[in-house]
Amino acid sequence: MKRAAALLLLLMAGCGLQPVYSGGSQGPGATILTGIDVPVIPEKSGYLVRQALLDRLPDASGERRYKLIVKLDDSLSGFGVRGDDSISRERRQLRARWQLVEDASGAVLIDAAARSDAGIDIVSSEYAVLAAENAALERLSEEIAQQIIARVALFARSEAAR
Repeated sequence: MKRAAALLLLLMAGCGLQPVYSGGSQGPGATILTGIDVPVIPEKSGYLVRQALLDRLPDASGERRYKLIVKLDDSLSGFGVRGDDSISRERRQLRARWQLVEDASGAVLIDAAARSDAGIDIVSSEYAVLAAENAALERLSEEIAQQIIARVALFARSEAAR
């Protein structure tokens, strides 16, 4: 067992993977992440995504050098038709088109998209369906925020390597 663990560690050391947040609070990932401002994003989905982004960004007491501009498209579509022509399932999709912009120059550093979707069963209780739709939106918002922060952290690491 110890031999297998040692072999695994040896193989991982040669794979070229490096931590994104190396250097701690002074590393390139943390430096860029602490300097990001997230303006208000309209509607409920925007509120949830913005809060999820703010939860993932380190607390910053310094100046904000970057702006994260996010535009969302939240859609809910029905599929899975029952014999009485009622919908048996819904699909909620949340798509984000986002840009990381440098405040001083207005230069767009990253222009990317993120998306996630969830399936929702339609049951006889309208309250249960509404609760499921809201829970799905909350999960999708968290996933979108995670995708955005991961991409920004990779950008920060690549910039530091230059």
